[in-house]
Amino acid sequence: MKKIFVNGTFDVLHLGHLAMLNFAKTLGDHLTVAIDSDARVKRLKGSNRPINNSDERKTLLENLKAVDIVKIFDTDQELIDIIKQCDVMVKGGDYKNLPIIGKNQISEIILFDRIDGYSSTQKIQDIINRR
Repeated sequence: MKKIFVNGTFDVLHLGHLAMLNFAKTLGDHLTVAIDSDARVKRLKGSNRPINNSDERKTLLENLKAVDIVKIFDTDQELIDIIKQCDVMVKGGDYKNLPIIGKNQISEIILFDRIDGYSSTQKIQDIINRR
């Protein structure tokens, strides 16, 4: 069985997320999605995030047909431990020149080109700007 791995915040789901998850699922038999804990999101993205808590984000992702399992992680080591259980990692194309946690723990990394106009951070900013 070929296990595929994707991780991220997945705070505000959008079409870009769905496209990446559906693409990732075509690469193997089992798709594991790892999401940042609420505390980790706050550390990485600021005190106003996440918009949706980890239980909500986990439940939404678990109900997508491409996703087989969702795991929540809080530390780099917890993320690496999840990555070690998989064969292929799919990352957004914006990681082309960025460090990737756990890259030495997996046999293959595939970059998925982001779909222009789809970003959770941008969606949140658009909502704020509408006020």
